[in-house]
Amino acid sequence: MSDRVKVYFDGGCRPNPGKMEYAYVIAGVAHAELDAGIGSSMDSEWLALIAALKGAQALGLTDFVLLGDSVAVIDMANGRTKCRGDSVPHLAAFRALFADGAMPNLRYIKRTQNLAGIALERARAR
Repeated sequence: MSDRVKVYFDGGCRPNPGKMEYAYVIAGVAHAELDAGIGSSMDSEWLALIAALKGAQALGLTDFVLLGDSVAVIDMANGRTKCRGDSVPHLAAFRALFADGAMPNLRYIKRTQNLAGIALERARAR
């Protein structure tokens, strides 16, 4: 049985482009940012991924998997698709966080499975 910690992330934007927000969930604890500036939905997904990785690192986690529902961001971060335009600086910021170590495990999950999306909705409702 694996002790790997699941770290969920999700970003949003209303309207698109517009006010960005994101959330991440680590070990059942939700963290939300409802005022992440102005940008696109893609920008907000990158910010969520970066925040989730920083959160995992701040907790000293070594065995974790980043889980998100943005195929585009996950594919760019994993090097499966070419990163272009506004995503280039986000990819650089993401990679800088593990420059001295191995790339973290990063996987796609369905939107309905993304606990960070649920946390983001709850944070908005407050």
